[in-house]
Amino acid sequence: MEVGTDFRHWDELIPDALGLIFSNLTLQDILTVIPRVCQSWSKVAMGPYCWQEIDIEEWSNRCQPQHLDRMLQMLIARSCGSLRKLCVSGLQNDMMFSYITEHAGSLQTLRLPRSEIGDSIVEQTAGRLSTITFLDLSYCGKIGSRALEAIGKNCKLLVGLCRNMHPLDTAGKPLMDEEAHAIATTMPRLKHLEMAYHLISTKSALQILSNCTELEFLDLRGCWDVQLEDKFLKEKYPKLKVLGPLILDYYERNEWEDCSDFSDASEYLAWEFVAGELEDYYDDDDDVSYDGMWDDEGRLEELELRFYEGIDQNGDAVYGGHGWPPSP
Repeated sequence: MEVGTDFRHWDELIPDALGLIFSNLTLQDILTVIPRVCQSWSKVAMGPYCWQEIDIEEWSNRCQPQHLDRMLQMLIARSCGSLRKLCVSGLQNDMMFSYITEHAGSLQTLRLPRSEIGDSIVEQTAGRLSTITFLDLSYCGKIGSRALEAIGKNCKLLVGLCRNMHPLDTAGKPLMDEEAHAIATTMPRLKHLEMAYHLISTKSALQILSNCTELEFLDLRGCWDVQLEDKFLKEKYPKLKVLGPLILDYYERNEWEDCSDFSDASEYLAWEFVAGELEDYYDDDDDVSYDGMWDDEGRLEELELRFYEGIDQNGDAVYGGHGWPPSP
């Protein structure tokens, strides 16, 4: 930086600092705005500095399934093995879960609510999740005690588990204590456990309390067959906070009644992820603008979103540099 200048050269900040700053921006801004500012910012957006923590849970609740896999593959690849946190909702297949575990060498927090993954794939890949400390498998209806047992045996650092169920998925069904047993026998270091609306008995709840001696919080909302007296809990487990089971619960109305897993193509943006060259995307006379492209209220089925894949040595966009501001 020149001595005495009145301007700050933001492009000269180290990538780690830029990554921290960009982490306060929206997913949209990081993917579509930041890469167009200058060469150094583009490199940061394309590299691991912005993607050590990936939280696309809100976006994945709205997107169509075929776009979710492509988004995850792109962002996880950009993390370059430094991924520490991943939050995404509604994985549609075992293959994508396996892909996540292949890049989980540094992963500590993993949230996968409402995912369509089964016991077998979890058993096969749980060994890759040895660094996990917090796991959310709420509303995953295809997994059971086998998956939880595999996780408990392989994830020795696990201190937090969310395994909540939707009340409509468990209403009227018989008790099933297998998952509680798997948790009690393989996850002794748990400090935070959520099992809302699970079909467990008082015996299973007591087994968890007896084996998970470090437990500080237990969510038993909607576990109607569990009967634990407050006096007993205060005397036996004075440091433990138990939520439920008898609580009037306004159960996640925003997530379950006001939206579906994905919306019609006419309501949400169809994303096109381009990993290679973007030749001839824009005509020379096109006016490049992203205004309104992320507006969920408009009919956007005719629009496509393509992410910039970097710039050449001259500081131009790969597909010709139209509308690309010069690097400072």
